[in-house]
Amino acid sequence: MMQFSPTVAPSLLSADFSRLAAEIAAVEQAGVSVLHLDVMDGHFVPNITFGPPLVASVRPLTRMTFDTHLMVTDPLKYAEPFAKAGSDWISFHLEAPCEPSAVIDKIISCGAKPGMVVNPDTPVVGLRPYLGRLHHILIMSVYPGFGGQTFISNVCGKFAELRDMGFTGRLEIDGGINLETAAVAARAGADLLVAGNSVYGAKDRSKAIADILAAAQSAAMVSGG
Repeated sequence: MMQFSPTVAPSLLSADFSRLAAEIAAVEQAGVSVLHLDVMDGHFVPNITFGPPLVASVRPLTRMTFDTHLMVTDPLKYAEPFAKAGSDWISFHLEAPCEPSAVIDKIISCGAKPGMVVNPDTPVVGLRPYLGRLHHILIMSVYPGFGGQTFISNVCGKFAELRDMGFTGRLEIDGGINLETAAVAARAGADLLVAGNSVYGAKDRSKAIADILAAAQSAAMVSGG
């Protein structure tokens, strides 16, 4: 099985939208290779964030991979617009009222890499039929659509479950990631750590990213990951 080194993926939603070009450059200059884009439709989750036009407008600014998390009721409808706008990876929720295989087909046909997401109280067994076709799986460690929540540590057991089920792709976690929780998640097997306020809320973004990454890498080494 391929081993992945822990990676920090800053969440653009926590950036200052009045100066997006500078905010994107700040994390790329810190060595970040993956930028996380949280898309909310106001229906699947209460909040509304941004759509394909914003992704298209910032795509020329960076070479970072755009990891787009669709918190939407109809991911089949939005997969292609986001892929065309420049999203490299597109994930959608198992909880969405859709046929997952059709959404995965659409994402792949548009040239992006598919992923699926599960909420904290959703068992990962429901992902089993799709594991062989997924590039990554995102485990939510808070409930999507709401800020200021506490990290739910018991979701970390899902990483071992997924490996036991034969999944060999990337394992991502999103929600409440900071120095302490990054170590907890990495020790459990997460290799892609979405960090919002802990990066963009810091005065020194480079130091924040380096510190989170160091904590995660140390924990992964201790766990043998």
